[in-house]
Amino acid sequence: MKLLTFAKTELHNLFSKPATRLYPQEPRVYPERTRGHVENDIDVCVFCGLCSKKCPTGAITVDRAAKSWSIKRFSCIQCGYCVASCPKKCLCMRPAYTQPASEKGTETFTQEPKDDQSA
Repeated sequence: MKLLTFAKTELHNLFSKPATRLYPQEPRVYPERTRGHVENDIDVCVFCGLCSKKCPTGAITVDRAAKSWSIKRFSCIQCGYCVASCPKKCLCMRPAYTQPASEKGTETFTQEPKDDQSA
């Protein structure tokens, strides 16, 4: 009797579509309102530090003097408080998750000095 049960399952799997996606060929389509990871448009950022104050895990650090913005991706819980509190709206949530890594690290973004050509 077990042989017939197995044969039924085998035939079903043989003639049905795969249960998974072919990942590199078929990229994932995220549903609307998916919170993925935080991205910063560093050219618009004024380094006010509100995002780091609102972050409940302390994943974001802002250095106003060095004009740098850092995030610990694996400490971020994708709550969106930093995006909501940004006065310049330079932060946004991209609908893609953080890429896996073997070590926890910090991503740092620094603003390029603007050239003043007033001669």
